[in-house]
Amino acid sequence: MFRYQILIEYVGTDFRGWQIQTKGKTIQGLIQERISKLLKEKTILFGAGRLDKGVHALEQSAHFECKKKIENLNKFVKSLNFFLNKEMITIIKIKKRSKDFHARFSARMRIYKYIIINRLSRPVLDKNRGWHIINKLDLITMKKAAKKLVGTKDFSTFRASSCRAKSPIKTMKSVKVKSRNDKIEIEFQSQSFLQQQVRSMVGCLKYVGEKKWTLKKFSFVMNSKKRILCAPPAPPEGLYLARVIY
Repeated sequence: MFRYQILIEYVGTDFRGWQIQTKGKTIQGLIQERISKLLKEKTILFGAGRLDKGVHALEQSAHFECKKKIENLNKFVKSLNFFLNKEMITIIKIKKRSKDFHARFSARMRIYKYIIINRLSRPVLDKNRGWHIINKLDLITMKKAAKKLVGTKDFSTFRASSCRAKSPIKTMKSVKVKSRNDKIEIEFQSQSFLQQQVRSMVGCLKYVGEKKWTLKKFSFVMNSKKRILCAPPAPPEGLYLARVIY
């Protein structure tokens, strides 16, 4: 058997998420079906992360195995993209990997980005590509709150009730808040995340930016480990899986 890794860029707006479901169109399902047809054998695609409905990827990582060696990788990618591009999916790169490589379990770091469009007028070019917030956000206070998320902590407050992770304790390597013109970009780095963790943290940072919460209230909510105290999660259209590091 031969194992290959693919890097995938996609717009998640019209999909029910990454993972195959009994009903609805998914990224994993579409790519897996197309690979199987090209190789003329049943293949299973394993992704680095299970992204929710509406979430995008700048560089999702996945792997699959096949019986025959793919002789021309560039031709294979072109053939895949011929069918996938019309679905707003593109395979950026493919590389042969050893049997020890696993797209999910071999990952050392995952980087997510969240985009906020902070202006009065509704975006047209970036429709469904960011969270449109009219009220001017206080970036300085948001940056201070973001620093409180860094480190090894119990992130139960930001965990969805349907999360299947064994432990709510995660290590956040960094959280950066950057702004350019009307766009605010929040970058999160960690080996792994809880379900809805990033969107929940962004929702709380927004409350701080709007001055609905003080930094003291933000810390209290975070340390409470109570999901009920969390701000409403940010919408999925602003979230991007930016990169997976191995």
